[in-house]
Amino acid sequence: MKSDPPARASLSPLCRLAQRLSLQTRPPHATPTLARPDLPQPIGRDRGAMSTAANSIAFVSSDTADAKAALESLSARYGQCPVAEAAVVVALGGDGFLLQTLRDTMGTGKRVYGMNRGTIGFLMNEYRSGGLTERIAAAVAETIRPLEMQAVTSEGETVSALAINEVALWRQSYQTAKIRISIDDQIRLEELNCDGVMIATPAGSTAYNLSAHGPILPLDAPLLALTPVSPFRPRRWRGALLSNKATVRFDILEPEKRPVNAAADHTEVKAVTSVTVRESPAATATLLFDPNHSWNERILAEQFRY
Repeated sequence: MKSDPPARASLSPLCRLAQRLSLQTRPPHATPTLARPDLPQPIGRDRGAMSTAANSIAFVSSDTADAKAALESLSARYGQCPVAEAAVVVALGGDGFLLQTLRDTMGTGKRVYGMNRGTIGFLMNEYRSGGLTERIAAAVAETIRPLEMQAVTSEGETVSALAINEVALWRQSYQTAKIRISIDDQIRLEELNCDGVMIATPAGSTAYNLSAHGPILPLDAPLLALTPVSPFRPRRWRGALLSNKATVRFDILEPEKRPVNAAADHTEVKAVTSVTVRESPAATATLLFDPNHSWNERILAEQFRY
């Protein structure tokens, strides 16, 4: 007995229904229109496109018990599409897991809708099992651009990585780090003595950056936050706001005596001698938010919380 090909067998009933409807609405003698790979494909906020997205959902979860239980419940209720074939990926967990999902889907055009099954869930929508397809269809899309880090190690190796939240440097010995900071090839701070320093995106401005007393940035602000961690000299320097077009270079002074590590989100590089950071001109990720609880509203509320 012949069986369906594996890819077809993995599709949920909602996915197969969407495929049948697509075939039924095609004129009988119509010639399929091929996408032009040399032209950018429309993204936009078309309600019809979002409605289709709501019918092709992939659920992914973190390893916590709550997240796994939600994955099982929602998959049984709405079906489960493979991530490669889904238009929307629903991430169940906390902010860290959502960032991992965004990195995994970076540049694919897939939209990510997070539901909080973690601790804080600042980036997540409220978890509710009912009405999910309607919520996704009505969601507001926010496109974010990650940072590109190029770190050179003491052994001469160059490591590249993307960061959605921040690129951070911090000391690895009992002595403070000594770091020179250049913006667009011009030295702006000859020597910063500190525990560390970071460049944060608007998306990451409420994370490590906020803990280090850095500014909160609206998501659509064309800015990056340059924030020191426990600065010793200059003692009163509190960082700077930079254009998102700026290229920032950190040079480690006395790297053997005062070793410094760098990290782009979860990608850590040990014993760096220089780190260059800029906003990626190409890579993007798209988050979906319920319209009554947008990211900009959360960021505004966060500034009046303390």
